[in-house]
Amino acid sequence: MRILMALIPLFLTLGTLQAQMQSNCADCHIINPDAPAPGHLSDWEHSAHGRNQVGCESCHGGDASTFESFLAHREILASRNPASPVHRRNLPATCGRCHTGQFVAFQRSQHFALLQQGDERTPVCTTCHGDVAAYLLSPRALAGRCASCHGEEGIVPRPGRPELAREMLEGVMEVRSLLDSAGEMLRHVRDAERRETLEEAYHQAEIPLSEAIIAGHSFVYDQLQDRLGVARRRATALLEQLVNSEPQ
Repeated sequence: MRILMALIPLFLTLGTLQAQMQSNCADCHIINPDAPAPGHLSDWEHSAHGRNQVGCESCHGGDASTFESFLAHREILASRNPASPVHRRNLPATCGRCHTGQFVAFQRSQHFALLQQGDERTPVCTTCHGDVAAYLLSPRALAGRCASCHGEEGIVPRPGRPELAREMLEGVMEVRSLLDSAGEMLRHVRDAERRETLEEAYHQAEIPLSEAIIAGHSFVYDQLQDRLGVARRRATALLEQLVNSEPQ
C-alpha cells in the first residue's frame, strides 16, 4: 500500500506531461474542412515538429487545451503583426526556444543585424527550412536563395557567396552520408568491446559535424569548412576501420 501511495504523484505527473504533449489545435483544424491553411497543417503533420508533438501553440500561441474556438484562438496574432511570435523579425527567437545553438549562431551573423534593423530581404529560419515543414533546401536551391541578394546582379556585394554556400552544404550532406553508412555497419559489429570503441569514434566524428552545422547558421564559412574537414577525416577513418577489419 505504501508503495502504491508513493507512486501516485508519479502517475499524476506522467498524466500531466501526456496532457501537455497533446495539442487540440491540429485535431480541430484537421476535422474542420473550412479551417485556414490546410497545406500548412499538412506540412506540420508530416514534419519532425508533428512527430515530436511540437504543437501549433508552441509557435503561434493560443490555448491548446480547449476545443472552444474563441478560447483556443485568444491572444493569437497574425504573422504580419510585429508583436506576433511568428513575425519574421521575431521568428529566430521563437525557433530558438528549441534550436538554441542555431539561434545563438544566427545572432552573430550580419543577417541577424540587418533583421533587427527591419530589413525585409534578409533571410530568416523559414527561408531555408520552410514555414513549418522543417525541410532543408538542396544545395542548388540554397545557392539560388543566396543569389537573390549575393548574385552578380545582386543588391549586396560578395557574389561568390552562393557558390560557397552550395559547396558547404554539399560537404555537410557528404559527411552525413558517410556517418549514416558507418552507423549501418556498426549495427553488425557483434564484439561488444570493439563496438564500444567504434561507437565512440562515431561520436567523435559527429561532434565537429554538429559544430559545422552551427557555424553555417552564423554564415562563417571558414569555421564551417574547418569543422567539416575534421568531421570528414574522422568519418573516413571510421569507415576504413569498419571495412578493413575482420567481420565480428
